[in-house]
Amino acid sequence: MLFILCLSILTAVRQSMSPEIIKLPKPKYDSKTSVEKTLLERRSIREYKDAPLTIEEVSQLLWSAQGITTPQGFRTAPSAGALYPLEVYIVVGNVTNLSNGIYKYKPQKHELIMITKGDKRKELCLSALGQSCIKDGAINIVFSAVYERVTKRYGERGIRYVHMEVGHSAQNVSLQAISLNLGTVVIGAFYDDKVKKVMNMPDEEEPLYIMPVGRVE
Repeated sequence: MLFILCLSILTAVRQSMSPEIIKLPKPKYDSKTSVEKTLLERRSIREYKDAPLTIEEVSQLLWSAQGITTPQGFRTAPSAGALYPLEVYIVVGNVTNLSNGIYKYKPQKHELIMITKGDKRKELCLSALGQSCIKDGAINIVFSAVYERVTKRYGERGIRYVHMEVGHSAQNVSLQAISLNLGTVVIGAFYDDKVKKVMNMPDEEEPLYIMPVGRVE
C-alpha cells in the first residue's frame, strides 16, 4: 500500500513538472491573397487594435516562419546545409483559446510547448528600449539562433548564413501577416541579455528578432 501511495505521488509530481503542450491547428496551404499582393502591401506596422488573434492565425504565422513542408523535414525558409539553427518563440498576450504566456514552437509536430505562464509583453517591451508596439501587439514572435549548428560545419562564415536565414523567416512572417490582414514589424534593437532572461532562453541561444503582430487600425 505504501509503495502504491509513493508511486502515485511520484507520478503526480512528474505530471506537474511536465510542460504544457498545445497542438496547433493544421495550417492552410492556399489563400485568396497572391504573393504579388503581399509584396505590394508589405509595410512595417507598429500600431495595432486591442483585439485578439485566433489560434488559427497563430498557427499560420508560426508555420510561415519555420513550418515543415516535406516528409524529409525541409521548412518554409531556406537554411544553409538544412541545419536549421533558428528557434521560434511566441509571447502570447491576446489570443482566443490560448493562455497568456511564452511558448516555444516545435515545427516537427507543429505544436507549442509552454515555457512561462502569464502575459510577458510589458517585460519584453522594457528589454527592447520601451518600444510600445511590443506591448501593444496581441503576440510577439521571437527568433533566436543556435550558431553552433551551422558554424561547426561552415566555420565563421556560418554566422552570416544564420543571419541570412532569420531574414528569410521574418519576411515569410511579414507576407503571411498581410494575407491574414494583420500588421507586424521586425525589431532588432534590444538588450540581448534582458531578452534572454524574459524568454528563459538556454545559454546556447542568442536572440535575433522580435516581431509584434496585431490587428491593424
